[in-house]
Amino acid sequence: MINSEMVKKAAKQFGADLVGIASMDRFEGAPKQNDPRYIFPDAKSMIVLGYRIPRGTFRGVEEGTYFTSYPSMGYAGINWVYGPMVLWNLSRFIEDEGYEAVPIANIHGAEAVSASSGNFKMNWSIPVSPDKPYPDVLVHFRIAAFCAGLGEIGYSRIFLTPEFGPLQRFTIMLTDAPLEPDPLYNGPKLCDGCKSCVRNCPGALNGNKSVKLTIAGRTVEFADFDYQKCLKGMSGGVNNGSSPFIVKFPRFYGYGSEEAGKGCLRACLKHLESKGVLTRKFHGKFQRGKMWSITPGEEKPISEHIMNDYINKGKVEEVKNPESVKIGDPWSVKK
Repeated sequence: MINSEMVKKAAKQFGADLVGIASMDRFEGAPKQNDPRYIFPDAKSMIVLGYRIPRGTFRGVEEGTYFTSYPSMGYAGINWVYGPMVLWNLSRFIEDEGYEAVPIANIHGAEAVSASSGNFKMNWSIPVSPDKPYPDVLVHFRIAAFCAGLGEIGYSRIFLTPEFGPLQRFTIMLTDAPLEPDPLYNGPKLCDGCKSCVRNCPGALNGNKSVKLTIAGRTVEFADFDYQKCLKGMSGGVNNGSSPFIVKFPRFYGYGSEEAGKGCLRACLKHLESKGVLTRKFHGKFQRGKMWSITPGEEKPISEHIMNDYINKGKVEEVKNPESVKIGDPWSVKK
């Protein structure tokens, strides 16, 4: 008969870095639109799988020279490719044992409540019966990870684990296999309320207003959050001093995230590593020098190597967004 140890071993063999198991009663009291028990009423267990975000995906952002790595490899690649493959293989493993497995990837879009804003989407869907929620149900991954004992929710609202701090993403699996649940996290306190996340955030996190929730019998508190400011921050549109790109919001660079989690991920990671509380250690510091900054609106001369290697040779293209380009900007140079 399948058990928790077998499931965890298989999940890690398939590629998960973290595995926790929650009993379904831990979701008692959840809002109807966020209650995973409506997805699989016969489920006895929730398996939460965590995947590390490589610290190196932020290196180019720290240097101010390469911004694609985090949104592609640390965000979309995990949510859309790596995580679903692990889920698929674990589903096969569990269903080969005669139990049903419902994979829930970290991919959003069909939920009746927006995964980003938390608002109900009017005229999106209708319930199939009066006693059921509107499709799709939205399961919060950080709450699932909390219920599976993998760590705690920081003041930034980002989930923190003792292994990787804020650097992981999650997928979920519901099953009717009667697995032994893990206890809620009771290890060393990770978030000390320093609010470095707030000080470095482009404006989405509120350091003066918090939200309190009761999850599995525990009170959790984190910062109030402005989704629209986060959205703009991801494309460098709130504080231009945090983005070297001239093209303005709402144009996204790559998959988004020019700020690359400046407060909730990078500042938090620097703080947790400096405290020495994470079990994953590195030979070098995350912040290896003074962080770069740009004065909003400041015009700088075109670099000599650009003049020599491109402009003087007529190798210039014009960005097709004239409203976002100022006279004197290097991208306003025409062929």
